[in-house]
Amino acid sequence: MTIIRHCDVDTLIEAEPARRIVMLYDEAIAAIRIAGMAATSGDIEGRCNAVTAAMEIVGFLYVTLDTDLGGEVAVNLGSIYAHIMAQLPRVNVYNDTDTAERLVAMLEPLRDSWNELAGLTGLVSMSNAELRAAV
Repeated sequence: MTIIRHCDVDTLIEAEPARRIVMLYDEAIAAIRIAGMAATSGDIEGRCNAVTAAMEIVGFLYVTLDTDLGGEVAVNLGSIYAHIMAQLPRVNVYNDTDTAERLVAMLEPLRDSWNELAGLTGLVSMSNAELRAAV
């Protein structure tokens, strides 16, 4: 899998799990935006590469879902990821920038939620002294 080329490997490995998810969302959103810009400018290779990158990242998010642990939330995320993967080819085949914008609009609130969770996770892992200093 080539997902590693889209993220800084060292940062990804060292990050807490929720932060890793945020990084993957950031990369997926960036790839979809690049695909939309490439579609607008007629850059076929750039569009194809960006859509492929977005498919790999969203596909990775999809296959790593744990519905036993995540329950209904994981099932709902799976539906969203499946929809995104089904729609991404439209950006590539039809130069559909509207679809690209809609997909980014679907991912951004999810990214923001994971980012908020990552911040809370960071607080949980802080020592009492660090928590007092942060307040």
